[in-house]
Amino acid sequence: MAKNQRPSHAFAVILLLPLFLNVVVVHCKTLKRDVKALNEIKASLGWRVVYSWVGDDPCGDGDLPPWSGVTCSTQGDYRVVTELEVYAVSIVGPFPVAVTNLLDLTRLDLHNNKLTGPIPPQIGRLKRLKVLYGSLLPVWCLKRRLELLDYFSALCCRKEGLFERCNPRVLKNGGRRVEEQSTRNLRWNKLQDVIPLEIGELKSLTHLYLSFNNFKGEIPTELANLPELRYLYLHENRFTGRIPPELGTLQNLRHLDVGNNHLVGTIRELIRIEGCFPSLRNLYLNNNYLTGGIPTQLANLTNLEILHLSYNKMTGIVPFGPAHIPRLTYLYLDHNQFTGRIPDAFYKHPFIKEMYIEGNAFRPGVNPIGFHKVLEVSDTEFLF
Repeated sequence: MAKNQRPSHAFAVILLLPLFLNVVVVHCKTLKRDVKALNEIKASLGWRVVYSWVGDDPCGDGDLPPWSGVTCSTQGDYRVVTELEVYAVSIVGPFPVAVTNLLDLTRLDLHNNKLTGPIPPQIGRLKRLKVLYGSLLPVWCLKRRLELLDYFSALCCRKEGLFERCNPRVLKNGGRRVEEQSTRNLRWNKLQDVIPLEIGELKSLTHLYLSFNNFKGEIPTELANLPELRYLYLHENRFTGRIPPELGTLQNLRHLDVGNNHLVGTIRELIRIEGCFPSLRNLYLNNNYLTGGIPTQLANLTNLEILHLSYNKMTGIVPFGPAHIPRLTYLYLDHNQFTGRIPDAFYKHPFIKEMYIEGNAFRPGVNPIGFHKVLEVSDTEFLF
């Protein structure tokens, strides 16, 4: 009889196990702090367009699923909100201060809405935040971000007053021809004022996207306090002053885009710190008011692949130094005031695919060998 009872006990345990698990799930409540924060946001007039936020618990309650764009995880006996991605749904109004009460947030994506006003200084409370995406790229480019951002940072046309310079034909995109009509799909937030200095307290931040807004003032030096920062997108704003050379101390920074602003200064000032930008691959300085020449020290940025200097007020000759950057692939020098000749070393470089030089005052006699492989110009009188 004892032998026959053992399987029965085991079977009973198996039957009770799902019930036990259900009890655990039921008692794993969402932290009241997070519930309150997101319900405050939900109640805001401008957020009533988020129709999929049904119920009182953003992480799901009973038969109701989690709110759209809200990701939660379990920490101890509670669920907490770790990601908030609500983009391209025409949200209007100021940046929601209540978001800064979601202290376990690692990803915040509110791009391509109609938000206004400044980013609140309380943003510094989000110590675990890794990705802050407030840019205004259209939703259709998200899955191809790394490819398409090269295009958006080089936009030189303002539709309906949104861009300063205009090319009536096409917009260049790393060798691709993107029709001007593509810009019509953009939807703009209007985040404005200065970036709060408290942004420097987000020590876990790896991605910061604040492009296509109305931020003004100087780029805060406090961004150099973000040791994990890898991608910094600040293009298409109204920043003034100089680019902080302290950004060069960011050991992990791979992509820096400050194009299409009102920045001044020189590249020499930007890279004056010894050993700066050790991981930088892409540097976009286009469409600003930079002056001076290309310093030979630029060759010390040995990981650089893209250098975008178009539409500035830079002068002087192009030195040999950058031609020795091992993996330099795209070089944009067009629409400056460069003079002299382009060193032959650029044409012999094994990786350079494109080098735009139109709109300068280069002397004739540029070495034509292989130029069709590395040049894409419209003003051929600069070559011959």
